[in-house]
Amino acid sequence: MTTDKRGISALLLQRQLGLGCYETAWMMLHKFRRAMVNLEREPLRGEVEVDDTWIGGPQAGLRGSRQLKGRKAALVVVAVEKRGKASGRVRMAVIPDFKSVTLRAFVQHNVAPGSTIYTDGLKSFTGFEQTGFRHIPRTQPLQGDLRKGAKSVAPLADRAIGNLQQWLIGTYHGVSRDQLQVYLDEFVFRHNRRQTPMAAFQTLLGLGTAHKPVPYVQIRGASDLPKAPGKG
Repeated sequence: MTTDKRGISALLLQRQLGLGCYETAWMMLHKFRRAMVNLEREPLRGEVEVDDTWIGGPQAGLRGSRQLKGRKAALVVVAVEKRGKASGRVRMAVIPDFKSVTLRAFVQHNVAPGSTIYTDGLKSFTGFEQTGFRHIPRTQPLQGDLRKGAKSVAPLADRAIGNLQQWLIGTYHGVSRDQLQVYLDEFVFRHNRRQTPMAAFQTLLGLGTAHKPVPYVQIRGASDLPKAPGKG
């Protein structure tokens, strides 16, 4: 789970361990996912790209990419450290809306004050200067122009989003909206330790031993996680 960049599905884990019950393998992996966030981790710092995306398939009947009401896909915000042209550490979170206060709260929680935030021109990306950040918004080219080779204003964030979407489909063939946050945590955990996979193995063992047990019924219903936006 920690050393393979693709992760491992519950079905494959069940086969490898010779388990008679799929739910046992599924629960094991979810227990590990819930231990993958170190509450004392260092915030991102320096130059950081921030962007948002939808996780979920296309849906007919929606008016515009910003419509929230009736949308089945989940809204996710992504932050990526810039290290030259390469990506540094990443943070990802499911968020309920595009409000400025929501996006600022994510940045304040995950990025060190004094850092430079790069975003597209979405109006909700405002107010960062008042909370201790330097903000550089830039106009994102149209999708047609991007397909023709125009440069994205947040290329590292776009790459992280693309890798996330491919991983969710390739390894899990999609995940539930209620459980999405822990899959984001798994992606972030492995991405941030991609250069040291064996250290990631030891880190997860340590984090797992310090994590309080979570009963199966809570894991199954995702009642131990923040309620998914749009549910009720």
